[in-house]
Amino acid sequence: MSAVLLAVFNDYETAERVRVMLVRDGFPTDRVELTASCDLGRASCEPADSLHGKCVQYFRTLLKGDDERQYAEILAQRVANGAATITVLPRGAIETARATEILQQAHPADVVGHDLANQGWEHAAAKHEGYWVQHVWLESSPETDCIYCRLFPGSSH
Repeated sequence: MSAVLLAVFNDYETAERVRVMLVRDGFPTDRVELTASCDLGRASCEPADSLHGKCVQYFRTLLKGDDERQYAEILAQRVANGAATITVLPRGAIETARATEILQQAHPADVVGHDLANQGWEHAAAKHEGYWVQHVWLESSPETDCIYCRLFPGSSH
């Protein structure tokens, strides 16, 4: 995982509204995460026994730098005290700028960024409207006329 943008909000309701705004803006749901004591999200999958331990492990997977280790403990404590975090995993400068704009509009208590300057390709979103369609050429087949039968031989539909 590379770039991470993490915002802390003092209440769950604000964080939930921000998550909805990000998804409505076009961010895929698998790259926008909410973590709160009432809704641990992906932190619930961590193997620790306590809410605090799960959050510490989760935030350490996001903020891996040696100079960021203390943030995991601080963020976990804030979640335990009622705060909620929104984590965005942006791809490229355009998504980073847009996510930052949306997060800042909601007035977060804090924002932490990880590896935002060192991002790779940015082909997840087009700069213009329209559709990109992949054309696949299939030769005619005496066995079947159905494209699904050709793509998934041996299955019935």
